[in-house]
Amino acid sequence: TLYASSWMRKHGFNVSLFDVGLRSNPHELEKVLDIEKPDYLAIYDDGFNFLTKMCLTRMREAAFEMIKTAKKKNIPVIVYSSDSTDHFERYLKQGADYIIYGEGEITLLELIQHLENNPVSQPEHIKGLRFLKKNKIHITPPRPVVKNLDMFPFPAWDLVDMEAYKKIWQQSKFTFTLNISTTRGCPFHCNWCAKPIYGQRYNAHSPEYIAEHIQFLREKYKVSRFWMTDDIFGLKPGWVQKFNSEIQKKNFKISYFIQSRADLLLKDDTIDALAQSGAEEVWIGAESGSQKILDAMDKGITVEQIKEATFRLRNKGIKVAYFLQYGYLGETKEDINKTLEMLRQNKPDYIGVSVSYPLPGTKFYEIVKEQMKDKTNWEHSDDLAIMFKGTFNSDFYRRLQRFTHRELKKIHAWDQIRKLKFSNKRLVILFPYYLISTWIDRIILSYMENKKF
Repeated sequence: TLYASSWMRKHGFNVSLFDVGLRSNPHELEKVLDIEKPDYLAIYDDGFNFLTKMCLTRMREAAFEMIKTAKKKNIPVIVYSSDSTDHFERYLKQGADYIIYGEGEITLLELIQHLENNPVSQPEHIKGLRFLKKNKIHITPPRPVVKNLDMFPFPAWDLVDMEAYKKIWQQSKFTFTLNISTTRGCPFHCNWCAKPIYGQRYNAHSPEYIAEHIQFLREKYKVSRFWMTDDIFGLKPGWVQKFNSEIQKKNFKISYFIQSRADLLLKDDTIDALAQSGAEEVWIGAESGSQKILDAMDKGITVEQIKEATFRLRNKGIKVAYFLQYGYLGETKEDINKTLEMLRQNKPDYIGVSVSYPLPGTKFYEIVKEQMKDKTNWEHSDDLAIMFKGTFNSDFYRRLQRFTHRELKKIHAWDQIRKLKFSNKRLVILFPYYLISTWIDRIILSYMENKKF
């Protein structure tokens, strides 16, 4: 969103931001529209988050409310998001005038320029659009993705109420952290992962651009901790090493979090370069401790690679976190136990646990879509409903998710007790609770295994 804002500014347009991250509900937009009196409303979604691809029901409903609010004031509405790409008919039915699909910045600029100069003619010549023409949906040809990401100016950070975010971080007692995107897209073929915006393409900013961006944020906002939003950080050969070189040249210290793949982390001196440049934590898409499930997902990694990457990262002082996914097609109790055993052996620092979610446009979705009934989206991020005929029911997976988190905390607590190193006293004090609660969870899960879907 901030990249689109700076791109529009570069070409002479005034831009303001309705930051939903700081708003309690979409109805607050009405007052802002009365004050700002914009010529257009662009509902622009950031595609660097799995939740935006999932499109929680609440998110879609919020977008619909904002469309209606703008249309009441006769403000043209442009929508750009993963969900509007997949379900453009719904957004047009709600009153949206134009849906951008594919990469958004250039299409947005060309569309606004056209509307400014030719308000009565439709933009049929502009690539990457869907809109109504004589009450029928008109789709223009797709727009090629941008290969040179450095052509975009830095995001329009000044539109953000940075002090409000800093206050939230202070209340959380965590160090203030900002998001940075260094890439767009992913070339791998995990068959449950959707790519509605960039497709199978992968393009990256240069290490020099990102280092300069970080330097700007350090100087302007006094921030030195970053979450790299990329699906895969530093995929291009030599990119991480060059980035490390740029950071060393500028002689400043930062810490950052990334997402990556176990196999890529093991290549060359990638982990050394990550450690030297300030990587604090790496999230690996581990998904499962069962090789059978990883292969079924077309994940392209092995359980052994996950283990080896974890060991090497920890050896360099980098924390390791796993994304785990339960409920994939064909997963059995034995496969679940292999995932739990992987946690006991590898002892990642953190985990994120979900259940398999069918995203439109994926091979996985096509396999299970006939089984999906009325519920095709989670309402909120803690929904954890299994929306197809899984091995177990949703209640089982919700209990399994809680059990997995408690099991890992029990493992970490016992590790500290065994080594007499009490770095997390609260965790150690709660060890009896985790011991008892996981024992109870096991009993309940065993009972729930036999419940019908």
